[in-house]
Formats: sequence, C-alpha cells, structure tokens
Amino acid sequence: MRTIVFMSLLLSATWLAAADAPSASKPVVVELFTSEGCSSCPPADALLLRFDQAQPISGAQIIVLSEHVDYWNHIGWKDPYSSKFFSDRQSAYSGSFGLATVYTPQMVVGGTAQFTGSDSEQAKQEIEKARKRQNLEVSVSDVSLQSGMVRARVHADRLPGDGKSADVMVALALNHAESQVLRGENSGRHLSHAGVVQQLVKAGSVDQAHGFDAEVKLKLAQPGDAANLRVIAFVQQSGQKQILGAAMQRLEAGK
Repeated sequence: MRTIVFMSLLLSATWLAAADAPSASKPVVVELFTSEGCSSCPPADALLLRFDQAQPISGAQIIVLSEHVDYWNHIGWKDPYSSKFFSDRQSAYSGSFGLATVYTPQMVVGGTAQFTGSDSEQAKQEIEKARKRQNLEVSVSDVSLQSGMVRARVHADRLPGDGKSADVMVALALNHAESQVLRGENSGRHLSHAGVVQQLVKAGSVDQAHGFDAEVKLKLAQPGDAANLRVIAFVQQSGQKQILGAAMQRLEAGK
C-alpha cells in the first residue's frame, strides 16, 4: 500500500514539474531597417540592442537583423554599415505590405508585421504573435572562420504538406558595432548596434519534397574578430513573406 501511495506521489510530482517547466523558446526574426544618418533611428537601434541582449519575451528567442539602408547617405554622413542591398530588401517588403514608400526606422517581425521601429509595445505584441506560430526546424552548426571565409552547416526541414517553396536565407552579422557620428542629423552621437548584417544571401530553397542541408560559405568584407560574428539562417516564403523558421549560431574565438 505504501509503495502504491509513494508511486502516486512520485508520478504527481513528475507531472507537476513537467507542467511548470518552460517550453523551448521559439526563434522569432526581428529585422530593423535603419540608418546612422536618420535622427529618428537611434531609439530603434537601442530597442533592437535590448531585445538582443535581454531577450525579454518569455518563450521567444529573438534573432535580430540590423539592416542599414543607403538612401540617407547623401545628407552629410555615410553610414559605414549601409548597403543598397538592404534598401532594395526594404523596398521589396514595402511591396509585400502594400506601402506607398519606405521609411526609417522600420521594424519587421517574422516577415508579416511592420511598424515604426521604436514602438516597443507593438514590437512585443508582434513577437508574441510570431512565437505562437508553428516553426519549421532550422539549424546552424559547425561554424568556423578560415582565411577570411565563414563556413557553416545549415539545415532546414522540408515544408509541411500545404506549404509551397520557400527561400533559405543565410546572414553573416556582427554581434555588436559602434560608431561616433561626425556629421549629419546624428552629429556628435555615439551609436551602438546589434546584429549588424554584413552579408545576406539566398543559399537554396525548400519545398514539400525537399529540405536543405549544405555547407554555406560567406566571405568577410574586411578582417574582423571571430568572437564578434554570428551566422543566422532563416526560411522565408518566396516573395519576401512569412518567415517559417530560423536559427543562429555565434562564432567562438579561435574557430
């Protein structure tokens, strides 16, 4: 009798512990289109930095992408992290969202929601929505830096039965970056950024029949500290729509 009571108590305790245990965090990609030449952008940059460092949403792994556009460069300060590629990516989002124009700072969560990048409350709401969606399994492993080339193994599952083809995107980003702005709208300000994208490429695709598993190579634009680099992979519906799954792996010094 005592054995039965003991086993009942043990099973009850195990069940309660499982019920109280936090579920695995789901990755949520948060993109920020920004510029060091835009006076409205520093608060959004600071918000993205807080999301990256504090991870304040329970059940969500926030994966940040800071994408610096180049269309502010003509007003006095050339953003050292800017690229026309990110301006074009933002324009594609504008078409997807039915917007008449582009603007900064613009935050995009999960590829499906856009809003002013400094709006912390809306950002938290959209991250919460995105983490509740079913996520495609994506992984990044075996990350290394060799002769100025970052190598990473990227895996993505095939799409579920009702899914169409989707793009496998891989980004190389700086964990942290800083600038002392000397001219333009932010003249005199010291700016800090997180997840500054250096390169973003389409590595392949997945569909209902085929997943993706391959080594991806990304060339560093300039020599850098391996410990300040991260590789991010995500699967996005073609036409720059919903992000279905993502993963991130930081490099380690000496690798």
